[in-house]
Amino acid sequence: MSFNIKNIAKKIKQIQAKTGLDSFVIGIIGVIILAYFWWQPGVYEGKVTLNDIGNIGVSLIFFFYGLKLSPQELKKGLSNWKLHIVVQTATFIIFPIVVLVFMAIFGSFGNKLLWLGIFYLAALPSTVSSSVVMTSLARGNITSAIFNASLSSIIGVFITPVWMGIFISTSGGDFDLTNVIIKLSLQVLLPVAIGVLLHPKFGKIALKNSNKLRIFDQSIILLIVYVSFCDSFANKMFSGYATWELIVLGLAMIALFFIIYGIVTFIGKLLRFSIEDHITAVFCGSKKSLVHGTVMSKVLFPGIAGVGVILLPLMIFHALQLVLASMLAQKFAKRPDK
Repeated sequence: MSFNIKNIAKKIKQIQAKTGLDSFVIGIIGVIILAYFWWQPGVYEGKVTLNDIGNIGVSLIFFFYGLKLSPQELKKGLSNWKLHIVVQTATFIIFPIVVLVFMAIFGSFGNKLLWLGIFYLAALPSTVSSSVVMTSLARGNITSAIFNASLSSIIGVFITPVWMGIFISTSGGDFDLTNVIIKLSLQVLLPVAIGVLLHPKFGKIALKNSNKLRIFDQSIILLIVYVSFCDSFANKMFSGYATWELIVLGLAMIALFFIIYGIVTFIGKLLRFSIEDHITAVFCGSKKSLVHGTVMSKVLFPGIAGVGVILLPLMIFHALQLVLASMLAQKFAKRPDK
């Protein structure tokens, strides 16, 4: 029996290595299933709630991120301005416009909360860790990847709420933009700034313990995902969805990834990017941050029982972008040296 279990575990690891379906994605699926069967802890309202723990954890995530962020590395990437403009334009302008075009064509199909979730995904900043990791695996411009991922995180605190304010206001909703930006600045930018200031003293310790901090980051995100889905399951927000709708949503997320990937590739060719800059552009410009998505959802959608539904497109996109980007990174990595 033990032999069979070992073989099964080995097979799972092989599948993970080939598809890019890492343990974190499996963890997300696991906490969603847990929330379905055991949603009570997520909606508990006592002196200390899981939501409170999540809020503290979020601030620590961004503090540790700032602690690991080297100002010297950021300065190195400043000169490559064409690449930076392409990445940030793809992240904050092309992504939302493509989704708006999707909505103009297919907006009459599907649930309004799902469309809100898809647009929310499009308005988010680029992911930090996986963009840098994939760029590194593909042998791209790592310094520019770090710069763009970090810049995207900062810009997103302001641009994402603006996009969501426009979207929600035009849909007849109410949105307090100033209050949202203040809250996000206190929860995201302030901890990052404190971390950066303390980098000279404690940066090496943080970098040395990157793997442990990564586990902490993922644990907090899993907690936030769990709480969000507990709310949604407790209020039966998924009761009206059929399996085929989720399949269509998954196919739409794949299409969205490759549309953005194709547009960024085309722009890179027009600007005659080197292969290293091209790799950085496509990986940083075509991905979205689950960390920022889960964090911002708590501020942007307070008191909405359907936050789990809103986050669903982002979670599907996150899993797919890891799989697709991993395959593409391996393809780039096999190119011959100059």
